[in-house]
Amino acid sequence: MPGPRGGNPDGAHRVREARNLSCVTPSQLLGSWSFTRTIADHRSRSEYRAGGTATFGAEPDGRIRWFEEGRLVWQARSSAFTRTLFLVPPAGDNADWSVTFEDGRFFHPWSADEVVHLCGRDTYRGDVDSLTSPDPGAAADCQAAWTLTWRVTGPAKDYTMRTHYQPCVGSRV
Repeated sequence: MPGPRGGNPDGAHRVREARNLSCVTPSQLLGSWSFTRTIADHRSRSEYRAGGTATFGAEPDGRIRWFEEGRLVWQARSSAFTRTLFLVPPAGDNADWSVTFEDGRFFHPWSADEVVHLCGRDTYRGDVDSLTSPDPGAAADCQAAWTLTWRVTGPAKDYTMRTHYQPCVGSRV
């Protein structure tokens, strides 16, 4: 999803050409999606699992709120979690959507390209792995499931996080 085409306030930059995922635009994701997530910690050789709901909702100022809530499970433990990001429409000289943290800090551009985000000395590489139509014979569309992968490396972190999003029946805008 995410990847830059212009300024890179936090070190994000475009690293390869876009793939044919043009339907994955923020406004086309409005509604609720169920998700499953795996996190493979390569240092500890631990695996974490999560599941929940991601809701993409239009805000009065034109942004789209990306809110996730779910439950993270590891070993014999589990914990509820939430996360909020915002998808910010193009403004000024910026012709592309961007993703910000809840507090407004820039995270990365929104794109079908791979994105790179520097967080201290750690590097986050995000990529849409797949966009598949629910009907194997149909063309991919925005009702399709998609998988977002983050590969995180650096002195403090070494993990791969894959999140598979599936549209919730009857909840799409």
